[in-house]
Amino acid sequence: MAFLLRGAANMSEKNYPVVFGTEDVLRSLCDSVVKVLHLATAGRIAYSGMIQRISRTCLKPDIGCFVLFDGGFSGLVVINFSAAAAMELYECYMLNMGMAKDELASNFTADDVGNVMGELMNQIVGDFTRKVSQDLQTHITQNQPKMLALTKQVVLSIDTHLDQPEARRVTFQTGRGNIFYLEMAIDRTEFIKLHEFDAEEVDPDALLEQIRSGGETASGAADTDQDELLKSLGM
Repeated sequence: MAFLLRGAANMSEKNYPVVFGTEDVLRSLCDSVVKVLHLATAGRIAYSGMIQRISRTCLKPDIGCFVLFDGGFSGLVVINFSAAAAMELYECYMLNMGMAKDELASNFTADDVGNVMGELMNQIVGDFTRKVSQDLQTHITQNQPKMLALTKQVVLSIDTHLDQPEARRVTFQTGRGNIFYLEMAIDRTEFIKLHEFDAEEVDPDALLEQIRSGGETASGAADTDQDELLKSLGM
C-alpha cells in the first residue's frame, strides 16, 4: 500500500509528511459531485470555498440521499436537495438523455425524481471510491444509496459508529442558483505517502456512458431501498 493511515506509534511526521487529510477527502468528494452532475445534466455546478464543521449529519427536506462506505476508512455521505434543486437536476438530466419535456414528472415527490436522484448519488460515490483507490492506494466499498422524499420538517440523524468522527458540510449551487448541501462524516484520517506512484486517470466519456446506462436500471432498486428505509425507521 502506497499510503499508511496515521496512528502507528513509530510513525514520524518528519520522515513521512501528511499529504491527505479530512478536508482533502472532502474536496475529492466535492469534485466528484461537480464532475458527475455536470456530465449528467450539462449544467454548471459549483461548491463554496468555505466549509462548515458540524456535530452530526442529518437528512432534511425536501429530498435527502445518503450512502455508507467502509474499508480503508469508514464514513457517511448525505446530500440534501431542495425541491427546486432536485427538479432542476432531474429535468436537465432527463432532457440531456433525450426525453421530451412533456413526459417529465412535475413534482419532486414523484418516484421518477427520486430514482434519478438516487442514481446520481450512486454515480457520485462510485466516482469518489474510484479516486480513493487511485489516489490513496486503498479500497472502500459503498452500499446502495438510500433516498427519501420528505414533505414535512422531519430530520433523521444517522449513527455510523465512528471512533473519532469528523463531520463537514459544503454548500453547492446549480446553474439556476438553486442550493443543495453535502454532508460527510468520517473517522479522523490522515494518509501519509511512502513513495511516488502514478494514479490512473478516469475517462470522462466512460463515466458519462455509465451514468446513462445506470439511469435505465435505477427505478426498481430505488423503490425497494426506500421501502426498506421506511420500515427500518418505523414509518
